[in-house]
Amino acid sequence: MKRVTVVGTGYVGLVTGTCFAELGNDVTCVDIDEQKIARMKEGQVPIYEPGLEALFARNIEEGRLSFTTSLPDAMQGAEIVFLALPTPPGEDGSADLSYVLGVADQLGPLLKDYAVVVDKSTVPVGTAEQVRDRIAANTQVAFDVVSNPEFLREGFAVEDFMKPGRVVIGAGSQRACDVMGELYEPITDETHPILYMNERSAELTKYAANSFLAMKITFMNQIANLCEYVGADVDAVRRGVGSDDRIGHRFLYPGIGYGGSCFPKDVMALIHTANEFGYDFDLLKTVIERNHDQQKVLVQKIVKYYGGDLSGKTFALWGLAFKPDTDDIREAPALLIVKELTKLGAKVQAFDPEAMENVRRQFGDNPGLTLVDDEMTALEGADALLVATEWKQFRGADLVAVKNALKQPVVFDGRNIFELEDMQQAGFYYESIGRSIIKP
Repeated sequence: MKRVTVVGTGYVGLVTGTCFAELGNDVTCVDIDEQKIARMKEGQVPIYEPGLEALFARNIEEGRLSFTTSLPDAMQGAEIVFLALPTPPGEDGSADLSYVLGVADQLGPLLKDYAVVVDKSTVPVGTAEQVRDRIAANTQVAFDVVSNPEFLREGFAVEDFMKPGRVVIGAGSQRACDVMGELYEPITDETHPILYMNERSAELTKYAANSFLAMKITFMNQIANLCEYVGADVDAVRRGVGSDDRIGHRFLYPGIGYGGSCFPKDVMALIHTANEFGYDFDLLKTVIERNHDQQKVLVQKIVKYYGGDLSGKTFALWGLAFKPDTDDIREAPALLIVKELTKLGAKVQAFDPEAMENVRRQFGDNPGLTLVDDEMTALEGADALLVATEWKQFRGADLVAVKNALKQPVVFDGRNIFELEDMQQAGFYYESIGRSIIKP
């Protein structure tokens, strides 16, 4: 058992702390948000993540998971300190390290014995060195700084943590490697390996992985657009491409662009890092441009269908989160759709199983947007249905009921959740991404 401190209780910090507690460690999570800490002490999970709530409750009850607003209290006896703090992007893509470095300044005087300080946040190349310098300026106690980037997918974070594809450890000493190896030993083996490297390589690995996945998504979206021009079916193309084991099936599903907290930020950050070192990473610049274009594809289809005039139209929108199984709306394509449609004089009636409160806080002043209680209510009085997030409950919709609820049987599907044959049989006008248009 290790005595672990996690600084920051956002998405990464809370999942990390809870899962390490589940592995038998004594974990203290610290955050400056007093109300948030108070709610967590009462057993309330502040984020939506499948499987997290049960682990959270069990480890609080068994005394392995605790919360505080006091960093000095959290540091008492700490052997490993994870920094899971925000690194928000600037307009130029640079990561704001003020939160990480601010805590590093505080850690030095609090170290009483050797500890490993771990950068868990996604941070630029060279951050471990900056953190090390900040801590060393305020202590004579031995310590190490390690880069241990997270690879947690929202909606699958608990599974990803407990069964990692790999654990990346960037460290400059064997002592730090040994400590981290012991911590991760319960969930790593030959098929779930720990990859040891230097700190800068670990920092770059996270950006490189997310940027490659963003590029893969963007490439498939471009292929889907080409399919519409040449009369090909993107589903068939996707299966054909994905069956090549050098490529694989994952991240080949076309849609209306990527969003979320990681891909947009990390692609920009990698471009910024390249610029700092005098390298023009033009491929990733194109990825950003094409993804921005892709997020507008559904609106373009709608405008074309209605001859450019959307005034007085009402659209049902299914999905607001950037992906299913999360309440995260950061960079969500659905939000751009809402903005564009309401700007053109249309009204939007939207529903999402988990993201409603986040949207309400951000878009409560948009008179063209109405948030409703369920997906069927969103259809009432609507001229067409738009699909922006591929929640499972939407895939199983009763198409007859959907058709009867709409003014006209028109669907624009940005996530290809319906089968073409089903939409044809049900009598819909149906446009999706990279597939044939179905006309009644």
